[in-house]
Amino acid sequence: MSTAIHRRVAALRAGSDPTRVARLPSGWAVLGEQQVLRGYALLLPDPVVGHLNALAGPARLQFLDDMARLGDAVLAVTGALRINYAMFGNVEPALHAHVVPRYASEPAPLATAHPWAYDWAAAPRFDPARDADLLAALCAAL
Repeated sequence: MSTAIHRRVAALRAGSDPTRVARLPSGWAVLGEQQVLRGYALLLPDPVVGHLNALAGPARLQFLDDMARLGDAVLAVTGALRINYAMFGNVEPALHAHVVPRYASEPAPLATAHPWAYDWAAAPRFDPARDADLLAALCAAL
């Protein structure tokens, strides 16, 4: 199966994905292509698997630990209030974890809503120049 996750991991392996933050033991930390909230990141497993339950024992624990480490880095670098974590796999049926910083400055109707309540189509796209300092800081924190 070839999903966007498979294609992105292939690009990361080839060194051609500019959103790359760091290679972690279980996979790749990347910034989201849509920066709906500054610092939105994902953890992509390498090798790609269908879902969390396809990982057993140490591999599963490593993925979850790496997800939390990425959340720690995003929290430290962005000054976010908290981190939301999500794994769905409905649209892209391959394991990937969303790491979403939440800020005290978010507008009242959205501050308590799930991150998908935002208008993702209107969100700023990842920009290698604008986001270079963020990438470097997250990499250093990891």
